[in-house]
Amino acid sequence: MKNRFNEFLALHHKTEPLQIGNVWNAQSAQVYDKLNFEAIGTSSAAVASSLGFADGEEMSFDDYLFVVKRIAATSSAMLTVDLEGGYGDTAEVICSNITKLRDIGVVGINIEDSIVVDGKRSIVDANEFAMKLKQITELLTKADVQVFINVRADSFLLGLPNALEDALTRTKLYQDTGVHGLFFPCITQTTDIEQITALSRLPVSVMCIPGLPDFKALQNAGVKRISAGPFLNMNIYQSLENLIEKIAAENSFAALFNGVAS
Repeated sequence: MKNRFNEFLALHHKTEPLQIGNVWNAQSAQVYDKLNFEAIGTSSAAVASSLGFADGEEMSFDDYLFVVKRIAATSSAMLTVDLEGGYGDTAEVICSNITKLRDIGVVGINIEDSIVVDGKRSIVDANEFAMKLKQITELLTKADVQVFINVRADSFLLGLPNALEDALTRTKLYQDTGVHGLFFPCITQTTDIEQITALSRLPVSVMCIPGLPDFKALQNAGVKRISAGPFLNMNIYQSLENLIEKIAAENSFAALFNGVAS
């Protein structure tokens, strides 16, 4: 199997930001294939929801791996996987999981610096997480496993009162651990984005959220990668609910075919 790591890495250093197509199964991945997207990425929240779990590593890694295998086997786009906290407590276990993903053709992963315990998400100590990242990248290098490591820093996602200051601190720490990119979900202010991209030596990613600037403005602010997260999945299933409700109310399938091309 061809290793497309270098090809994927190069996509993060182009002038226009890389648009990642977020998927939750093989069927959604094939839609992006049809539209000629170069890269797709799982949304762990969307995959978990499709299997009846909440986000936060409630589904087992084996369950997740089965879904990822089907996506990788049926899509030609480069695939990155949202690995949440790594599905392991130690660097060794996390590296084993990453290696299993690499072996089925995955070119990148997201790993996040917050954890969910009893349904509550909290951010971890930045210095301790930076040490873990360094251990992970060193183990992967030793094992000759090339995978794009995108670190999700959750300062803005958790709405910390000092979110920008915290994000800048984490940028300084994480970019010296051997990882390849930094990801700040729920950041919306252009001035905040510009401060982070100015400090970061690594490509910066952002995610769909109400109030996020358009793609051109993000490019001008220095963003290199944009994703939809779970929001496309949520929108589709809300539309499905609305349609089913309409069919039930009208006692007719007519609404199912309105606007459908023949």
